[in-house]
Amino acid sequence: MDDAPNIVECRVEPFGSSCTVDLKRIDAALNMRRYYHMSLQPDLFGGVDVVREWGRIGRRGQSLIERHPDEESAMAAMRAREAAKRKRGYGSRTSI
Repeated sequence: MDDAPNIVECRVEPFGSSCTVDLKRIDAALNMRRYYHMSLQPDLFGGVDVVREWGRIGRRGQSLIERHPDEESAMAAMRAREAAKRKRGYGSRTSI
């Protein structure tokens, strides 16, 4: 499994972001097929949101928006969440 961070240094653009993390975890023995997606999006008040989506592959999942005052804190939160997911067995979509 790929242990390298999936996030590259990026800037949040006013109309969308290329800062995304796509992870998945597949374990046939446990009948587990999960995905986890995160992206950074600017908000209307000058802050940056971390948009998190997760669920079973092929199904509609859940989503959550975390609000952050600036891009640095949003990126730190995104990196921390990615590290936690990788520790639980998630890997890059291209590595599995």
